[in-house]
Amino acid sequence: MKTKLIAPSLLSADFGNLQRDIEMLNRSQADWFHVDVMDGRFVPNISFGFPVMKTVQQHAKKFVDVHLMIVEPEKYVEEFIELGADLVSVHYEACVHLHRTIHQIQSKGAKAGVVLNPATPVLMLEDIIADVDLVLLMSVNPGFGGQRFIENTYKKISETKDLILSNSSTALIQVDGGVTLDNASKLFEAGADVLVAGHSVFSSQDPERTIELLKF
Repeated sequence: MKTKLIAPSLLSADFGNLQRDIEMLNRSQADWFHVDVMDGRFVPNISFGFPVMKTVQQHAKKFVDVHLMIVEPEKYVEEFIELGADLVSVHYEACVHLHRTIHQIQSKGAKAGVVLNPATPVLMLEDIIADVDLVLLMSVNPGFGGQRFIENTYKKISETKDLILSNSSTALIQVDGGVTLDNASKLFEAGADVLVAGHSVFSSQDPERTIELLKF
């Protein structure tokens, strides 16, 4: 899978015109659809669930990346995969039995990612890094779009890259939160493979051009 990928977050799309925005992303140079699922318990916000996933499944023509910001994600991962998720990422902080959940996702034919909140150190992934397909580093505290980027993320990218290499892992590094045209190239240079961009894409006067610029 090529790196330097852009995954616009549908959390920032216009839900009154969701099909229109999905079709715009299909036309654009975006690589993935990023779907943020929040339950109001693990994070202080509620987003959307299976009905919206059905709409994404009907119209999206690209890789679908689902980020579960929920407690007990193991109860729901299989239904998200059935609704078209190509990759499901779960939080380290939300999984009591992380290995089991990662293997549950992969056994259903999807790729599996693990997510770290900003305050969770990378070293916590040492025993799981060889098993996952992706590490998602939150560069804001999860729950709301449009937050300011946390600068310590660059250090965490470097630490994650070192951990991946030292364990012969093939995991990609994804960064989510506060990604803009001002920091995208620096994030890629630091070692990120996939950038999630929501507000910076959907608030743009020309979202397709913004996606193109984020890649370079």
